[in-house]
Amino acid sequence: MSVLEKPGYRRVLLKISGEALVTKGQFGISPRAIENLAREIKDVADLGVQLALVVGGGNIFRGGQTGAKGMDRVSADYMGMLATVINSLALQDTLERKGVPVRVQSAITVERLAEPFVQKEAVRHLQEGRVVIFAGGTGNPYFTTDTAASLRALEIRADVILKGTKVDGVYDADPVKDAKARRYDELTYMEVLKQHLRVMDSTAVSLCMEYGLSIIVFNLMTRGNLKRAILGQTVGTLIRG
Repeated sequence: MSVLEKPGYRRVLLKISGEALVTKGQFGISPRAIENLAREIKDVADLGVQLALVVGGGNIFRGGQTGAKGMDRVSADYMGMLATVINSLALQDTLERKGVPVRVQSAITVERLAEPFVQKEAVRHLQEGRVVIFAGGTGNPYFTTDTAASLRALEIRADVILKGTKVDGVYDADPVKDAKARRYDELTYMEVLKQHLRVMDSTAVSLCMEYGLSIIVFNLMTRGNLKRAILGQTVGTLIRG
């Protein structure tokens, strides 16, 4: 690592959606997509940054939307949590084949597949140079993986949450549908909540606001963006007090 590549953060939580593991328009897990993601994560791990991840499960099963369509919401949410376990194991396998040590900790009990979530154990793994993937959401229905990301970031005392998306920050409208949509360089938590901006759900943003945990929303699909964000370069939209 050169002097020019000194990380701007010591410990980071990266939140990614399940859709980051699949090719656009497809379903399940794409070997190419997960390989590209693992390459980005390895670049950061090689900097010596303590990196934790929370992965969504929407590429396999989205509990909230299914619950709204008639399935029992609690059952649907638990199915969504299991989808995050599948994604976490797939990402663990790909990273380990690249020589990156990984531990998966799950908020729901799947002891043959992953460790139970224990805050002190998670911190120990990070300190010993392992990437930690938090699976199973919060372990409770009615909470999204965004909220799980905020909660776990606070529990491990992360310096920042990096929210990896498919767009280059937060806009005042959908940039895909509105050519005049304006991207924000920086926002406050209250602006996000009052304007109902689709960054993270309100519970997740409120948690970050209460404890002063900054969020950076950036395009994870652009090669090298994760590393740039870790190095403290201006990438995406910064959300803070």
